[in-house]
Amino acid sequence: MPIVLLLGPTAAGKTDAAVALAERRPCHLISMDSTLIYRGLNIGAAKPKPALLARHPHALIGIRDPADAYTVAEFVADADREVRRALEQNKLPVLVGGTMLYARAFRDGLAVLPPANPEVRAAIEAEAAAQGWPKLHERLAAVDPVAAANIHPHNGTRLQRALEVFETTGKPISAHWRTQGQLAASNRLSQELLEFAIIPGERADLHRRIEERFDAMLAQGFVDEVRALRARADLHPGLPAMRAVGYRQVWRHLDGAWDAAQMRAKAVAATRQLARRQLTWLRGWPWVAPLPWGDAAAAAAQMAARLSA
Repeated sequence: MPIVLLLGPTAAGKTDAAVALAERRPCHLISMDSTLIYRGLNIGAAKPKPALLARHPHALIGIRDPADAYTVAEFVADADREVRRALEQNKLPVLVGGTMLYARAFRDGLAVLPPANPEVRAAIEAEAAAQGWPKLHERLAAVDPVAAANIHPHNGTRLQRALEVFETTGKPISAHWRTQGQLAASNRLSQELLEFAIIPGERADLHRRIEERFDAMLAQGFVDEVRALRARADLHPGLPAMRAVGYRQVWRHLDGAWDAAQMRAKAVAATRQLARRQLTWLRGWPWVAPLPWGDAAAAAAQMAARLSA
């Protein structure tokens, strides 16, 4: 039995398509979303409604407290476990989500990287504190443009690791990715891997859906959700969970940095930027089969046809 990856930019309708496929045949749905991992991140993460999850459970949703980190290695281990469980139950494993780093790691395996160097890491952190992460992103782009293209200028965790690897080994982290991918692509997965993606026909359609979805989140109480998280003494805006798109902007709004209109504009802009990065990843994966935009039933039918071929 194959393994299915169902990809696409944020707000593309991936969950609807996955559920439509699960209505056609026995599936084990596995979330591939770095925000849905966390408990309490519901509205802003577009968590499927309880009634839908009761009918079609999704593994790897709400498995980690937002105060705790969750690594790509942990995702791969958890996803592998869920895939094995699906195959044992004779169900189709369907990994659905837009975290492209998770998708690549699941497909190719993880690069074997050198161990952390506390001294180099501390120096990078001090430089970031003085100059800001975007400045360090510029430095990374100069020595490893491939890695820089795949890392957001404000993603301090990944920027720090990429610079640390280069400074301790003299070798770009992207070279480690390539080496590991070449080794793993041929032997990591014993099952056939079928990859699909919902791609918008027009960028304006996706932008409109992003705005509509964020407005719906606000109407559902997104600000109150972040307010409750912000009240926890163990949470702060530097945590990966709280840096998620939407959560970061609402937190700043509650800090008084922006009024409601500014917060909305910045959150929508950040979501568009996320979608642009996701589409950039997908353009680099020509083997991913495109699915119809805006029609979950048609997308499910196309996936089912490919599975039956």
